Amino acid sequence: MRILVHDYAGHPFQVQLSRALAKRDHEVTHLFSESIQTPKGLLLKRPDDPATFDPRGIPLTQPFAKYRYFKRYKQEREYGRYLKREVERIRPEVALSSNTPLDPQAALLRACRRHGARFVFWLQDIHSTAISDLLRSKLPVLGAGIGRYYSWLERSLLRRSDEIIVITEDFLSTLRRWGIPEEQLHVIHNWAPVDDVPTLPKNNVWARAYGLERTFNLVYSGTLGLKHNPDLLLQLAHHFKEDPGVRVVVVSEGLGAQWLENQRRLQNLDNLLIIGFQPFETLPQVLASADILVAILEPDAGSYSVPSKVLTYLCAKRPLLLAVPTENLAARLVEQQQAGLTVDPNDTQALIGAADRLFTCASFRSKLGDNGRAYAEAEFAIDPLAERFEQILAS
Repeated sequence: MRILVHDYAGHPFQVQLSRALAKRDHEVTHLFSESIQTPKGLLLKRPDDPATFDPRGIPLTQPFAKYRYFKRYKQEREYGRYLKREVERIRPEVALSSNTPLDPQAALLRACRRHGARFVFWLQDIHSTAISDLLRSKLPVLGAGIGRYYSWLERSLLRRSDEIIVITEDFLSTLRRWGIPEEQLHVIHNWAPVDDVPTLPKNNVWARAYGLERTFNLVYSGTLGLKHNPDLLLQLAHHFKEDPGVRVVVVSEGLGAQWLENQRRLQNLDNLLIIGFQPFETLPQVLASADILVAILEPDAGSYSVPSKVLTYLCAKRPLLLAVPTENLAARLVEQQQAGLTVDPNDTQALIGAADRLFTCASFRSKLGDNGRAYAEAEFAIDPLAERFEQILAS
């Protein structure tokens, strides 16, 4: 098949899928945005990649204005025009699109229809729910109308898609309520490229560069956006500030990271380190520097978002500390696999208590880390996953 895989964010596991499909003799063009601020996967062509794999970044004419909503709207429509041109160039037989804002997703679907390509909607988040929640708080009157429009648009795009892949069973009730036929729905949980995230010693080149090889480190790595509360990380730093051997390390960029950096300076929190996004090749060392890996998610985001960073964390053989809604798939997974501790994101004291419990018991941390890595090795093998995607695309 001639396949277009589009992952707006450029995350690691989607490009791993594209490589796997290309190795199965399909012609695969992998498109992603070069302009958004987010951790990226291995998006450059490697010497061992098949000739049928073609990764391509799409740049915007100006830096992406993530928090300037009207400019962002224009930029996302600009991005949609670039997607249309790529479809005209590639002429795929089928397109698989992930993590895409609704306006460019609509442009991509229209272009596919115009050129006779099938379209598979890979639903990572229920975008319209997030948009409605955000705009109602920011623009009480206008926001409600915009929210209704995007709710209509997302339902329309899903209904017009040939197949829909959702990352959690939790999304199915919403899609059924929207009238999506059952036979079009497929559940494939997200994963992480476990072979690209080997377990490494804590004392590694990256850890030594930041003086972390001998300290006890609580590490957060990934996006800090509107669905994350950075104050939870700040409170962890406050709790451990009297212990000179403890660091809270935040590997991120953007609004949340800037806020934490400002608070670090204002409150003289020398144990809080803010470090920008690292190349994916360095990520195994970043995660290996941790004694505890931390993930957070706002309560309202639990119904429409699953933090994929948790899956990458599992590969690192380190214990997880999650402040996420207990009903979220990530929380359920960590609890079921006994790979870490989860607390309610509204309960700061519970978060601190769980951090203390992990801090004081090395054997407990080791057991949790072993459980997480064992799960990743058992469930994240790419060949069975690629086969499932291949069957859906071929259908």
